[in-house]
Amino acid sequence: QVQLVESGGGLVQAGGSLRLSCAPSGRTFSTGTMAWFRQVPWTEREFVASIRASGGTTNYADSVRGRFTIARDAAKNTVSLQMKSLKPEDTAVYYCAAVDYYMFGYMASQYDYWGQGTQVTVPS
Repeated sequence: QVQLVESGGGLVQAGGSLRLSCAPSGRTFSTGTMAWFRQVPWTEREFVASIRASGGTTNYADSVRGRFTIARDAAKNTVSLQMKSLKPEDTAVYYCAAVDYYMFGYMASQYDYWGQGTQVTVPS
């Protein structure tokens, strides 16, 4: 059974940085797509960024482009999300997601595997 385990969330002041990491267990995503979503209470899960598991192609939501960077470490079978210039509106639970094939997917329903989420809080 595939599990995605996120780490690295926490509380950071506005303008600060934080790095999230996601480690799949149970298999290696060498040819699919891995992504980060975020969610605040009573809203739909929002696409943040995605990367082709084999490396290279990345996509970002407009709200984070230029501030967040998604990266894939194939040797460690992990995907990270480096977040800089954080804003209060970035406060959310961040989820790692994956699917077995490459695509540009910005809807949560397009992903088959999910982590439990990690809280990121940026006080105003």
